Amino acid sequence: MTTLAPPLADLLHRLDRHATDGLPVPDDGSFPEVAMHRLIEEGVLRAVLPQALGGFGLGTEPGRGPALLAFLHGLGRIGLPLGRLVEAHVNALRILVRYGNRDQGAAAAAAVESGALFGLWVTDPPDGGGLRLEEETDGLRLSGGKQFCSGAGHVTHAVVTAFDPVSHDRRLLLLPLDGSERITPLAAPLAGMKAATTGQVEMTGRRLPRTALIGAPGDYLREPDFSGGAWRSSAVALGGLFQLAELVRRQLSARGRTEDPHQRVRFGEMLIAHETGRLWLTEAGSLAEDLRAPPEEIVARVGLARTVVERACLDGIERTQRSLGLAAFLADNPVERLMRDLQTYLRQPAADEVLHHAAGHFLPRPLPNL
Repeated sequence: MTTLAPPLADLLHRLDRHATDGLPVPDDGSFPEVAMHRLIEEGVLRAVLPQALGGFGLGTEPGRGPALLAFLHGLGRIGLPLGRLVEAHVNALRILVRYGNRDQGAAAAAAVESGALFGLWVTDPPDGGGLRLEEETDGLRLSGGKQFCSGAGHVTHAVVTAFDPVSHDRRLLLLPLDGSERITPLAAPLAGMKAATTGQVEMTGRRLPRTALIGAPGDYLREPDFSGGAWRSSAVALGGLFQLAELVRRQLSARGRTEDPHQRVRFGEMLIAHETGRLWLTEAGSLAEDLRAPPEEIVARVGLARTVVERACLDGIERTQRSLGLAAFLADNPVERLMRDLQTYLRQPAADEVLHHAAGHFLPRPLPNL
């Protein structure tokens, strides 16, 4: 087991304490201002920076997989919307470190030191209004926008993808948000994850210097980073499952039902499911962060781990409902909100396709020692 030296260990301990004591994460569509401010003060956003830039390298340096798992799991326990916002911050800064230049990294670090929250907005609207960039004599001009943008209206910097008609490929851009963007709610609000303030962002007419370009055409879809990064969202979701089990434990204790054999079996199954997911993510996360295995193996193992965690969480929701009955659906029960958030957060695209490709990697060859 990896031993974490302070102050990273202290930061992880504070996350555990917040998960136990609670931080205010609203469920009315408003941004978790108080909770995020508290985390910024405690260095949560700064922890993602490489060590040379004043952070702990969580998500931006190899060898940090176990620590990043504990970090994201702790945030998921505090609140899945909060975990989603910080996970996107990790992903955006990882892209900048992996594909950006030294000046971009230094500028990002300075922004984070000042409390900046980074987002990653890559989903185009289905109506053909996706983000495009055009070359002009003095820089770049954007047209179109993005949808399903977590932190819309509150993120200070976004890493976005835009179609480049010159290279006929997607380009990565670093976009400081200056208030000129037009932010609108989704056509229909999501049932869960409301505090992630997911919206649509229109950027037509925005101009940027060429220095806003990150890396080369096609870098965003480069493997294993593109698919391998899915383990980080699974780590947040697993934290949500842990918190769900803890809430079930508290409520069964309050009802005096801890001796019931059926309740014990269901609770034991939740613990087994969580630990199974943790073991899979420990291995897959280390592979994805260290980048020492072949890309196709990293992608396959992360795909299997993601599938395990999804199943564990869905089973955990069912066992929660069976354990608590109709009380699990009362609007004032924190379990009801957590189940909504978890179901929404788990809906990453193409889960069946992920398992299909992961199994396809291992099926034609002798199995390794998994």
